[in-house]
Amino acid sequence: MGHYAAIWDHKAAIEVTKDWNGIDQVVLRNPRGASVRVSLHGGQVTSWRNDRGEELLFTSSKAIFKPPKAMRGGIPICFPQFGNCGSLEQHGFARNKIWSIDENPPPLHPNDSLGKSLVDLLLKPSDEDLKCWPRCFEFRLRVSLAADGKLTLISRIRNINGKPFHFSFAYHTYLSVSDISEVRIEGLETLDYLDNLCQRKRFTEQGDAITFESEVDRVYLSSPNVIAVLDHERKRTYVIRKEGLPGLVWNPWEKKAKAMLDFGDDEYKQMLCVDGAIIEKPITLKPGEEWTGRLELGVVPSSFCDEG
Repeated sequence: MGHYAAIWDHKAAIEVTKDWNGIDQVVLRNPRGASVRVSLHGGQVTSWRNDRGEELLFTSSKAIFKPPKAMRGGIPICFPQFGNCGSLEQHGFARNKIWSIDENPPPLHPNDSLGKSLVDLLLKPSDEDLKCWPRCFEFRLRVSLAADGKLTLISRIRNINGKPFHFSFAYHTYLSVSDISEVRIEGLETLDYLDNLCQRKRFTEQGDAITFESEVDRVYLSSPNVIAVLDHERKRTYVIRKEGLPGLVWNPWEKKAKAMLDFGDDEYKQMLCVDGAIIEKPITLKPGEEWTGRLELGVVPSSFCDEG
């Protein structure tokens, strides 16, 4: 790892270890004891812990930790599609490929590296990928952990030659919550969404917050840069900041949870997906163009927010 040492802040800590399948994973730490784990299988964040060692991301106890299956939990990267359409596997192939550590990452804004423990990953299409999706791309992913425990993911996707291509994308973020019935989302009020449970009909969000009493599967057509997920029982709030990424909110509830092989029957109570996602209006990249999608996750005490 000495080769990479020059790009880390001197207080940052980074370690490369093997996971249960012998695949490399990168562990990031900050001086206060928070940590992030990123698997090179899928470029997937599999763990994000605060300075007390509490896990902030949900992973199913029934998750299948074996390629080519993507792990149920953490933050899978969905590219070049979200959902199940066409000839590609559900949610695209990026989450099932082995990524590499990027030895020559392009420079980003100083705020995206200063005082942070970080790793840059790279995915390029294999011959197999080009057969099923014949587009030449470079996908660079930076995962960083700040001194205050915030987790940031920055994706840069470039069309490196050939013709224009289109893609969908998602940071499919599984948050760990105490009890879904005690959780509320603020920041999506008055926004339009497509309801996947009602033949994708368009609705406008009513009320001052989203609460959960049954299955939810909504694609928001736009969303603010900041969303708050309040967990009353744990007295903490996830603050989600994103750029250029509308959203998706999903909880399978009881019936669908029981139908998923890699999901515990009652685990829907302990999770909530709030994604930064490009679904309805795919991105088009001309040759040489690059798209950037940024997601920042932080946690604050719930007293920070009005719980009225």
